[in-house]
Amino acid sequence: MVGRDRRRRAADQGGTPVIKSISLLTRKEGMTREQFVKHWFEVHAPLARAVPGLRHYVQSHIFEERKRPDIPTTEVAVDGIAELWHADGALFIGRIKIFTVEEKVIV
Repeated sequence: MVGRDRRRRAADQGGTPVIKSISLLTRKEGMTREQFVKHWFEVHAPLARAVPGLRHYVQSHIFEERKRPDIPTTEVAVDGIAELWHADGALFIGRIKIFTVEEKVIV
């Protein structure tokens, strides 16, 4: 609901609604965490910033596992979270149809 509220506020303030995508990233097998962070920051960030219609881009790097005993562990290995805000919904959907990672695309 937060995303919907944010879009509504943007439209109310004369802005254009946006689409936000969130991706959970895992590093390639054999890649160290340092190599992953360096590649993501130095290669992917400039590519993302150059995408037409991309309004905002955030990288969240995960550096260690949860240590609180009251939070259960999961089998999902996540090394980072990418958040992208797209100004053009049709352009975003077109990009999603083009790029597929390991035959898994979540829309």
